[in-house]
Amino acid sequence: MLKILKDFKEFAMRGNIIDLAVGVVIGGAFGKIVTSLVNDILMPVLSVITGGVNFVDLKLVLVQAQGGVAEVALKYGNFLQNVVDFLIIAFSIFMVIKLMNATKKKVETVTVVKMPDQQIALLEDIRNLLRKK
Repeated sequence: MLKILKDFKEFAMRGNIIDLAVGVVIGGAFGKIVTSLVNDILMPVLSVITGGVNFVDLKLVLVQAQGGVAEVALKYGNFLQNVVDFLIIAFSIFMVIKLMNATKKKVETVTVVKMPDQQIALLEDIRNLLRKK
């Protein structure tokens, strides 16, 4: 039992697992921000543009409610709102990754020029002189 706990601790403390956990937490918070952006800012504006239509309430009723039986409906408005959520999240992630890649490329292009050791430079000069002869 102790070996299993030790193995689990080694697994959980790897850098990649911790990075993944941080990414999941940040992603969850980011998802809430984007959902709020869509629900509280974009969809009301879109509703005003379309004449007061609330997209969440859009549905196609297949069978009307009768007695104690609820209606059967395709709630495509909620689906449309989720598609808008997804597109905004996907675009935001794309932009963040693009920014990170641009920053990474700039960092990679900076190379450190190491001055050769005096002995190495002297040996290279001797080698070059010997090649000329």
